Amino acid sequence: IDEAQELGPAVLCELRLLCSACFDSRQLIAVVLAGDGRLTEKLRRDELQPLGSRIRTRLALERASRDQLSACLDHLLASAGNAALMTPELKHTLCEHALGNYRVMTNLGAELLSAGAQRKLPKLDEKLYLDLFNQTRPSTGARRAARAR
Repeated sequence: IDEAQELGPAVLCELRLLCSACFDSRQLIAVVLAGDGRLTEKLRRDELQPLGSRIRTRLALERASRDQLSACLDHLLASAGNAALMTPELKHTLCEHALGNYRVMTNLGAELLSAGAQRKLPKLDEKLYLDLFNQTRPSTGARRAARAR
């Protein structure tokens, strides 16, 4: 369940009941809850502690660093069979604009790929990014400052 922090306490309590039979001796379904920090806080409430105590594994993800995003992008491009599809400048721009979020980066990349395919471009570059997202190119000083962060 994505955005599970938006579920009401009653729904979360029902999930706990749906997951098991015979007083927890037999698991019927497995549920994966995905949400932001509000979900963790919600599960600390008194009425949700029975559910919170049944969660076996918790994985708290923080914002990905630019290097982590870049490594992921390189892996995705190589796995897709064209590691050189994007210029280094475009990769840098994608990683900067993703704000530490893998999903944002891949969604931006998918839009670029679609536009590049429509235009029959052999390589995707910053110009395509700027055309597609109607952004003005940052000054050289702004790019240097961004790289220094």
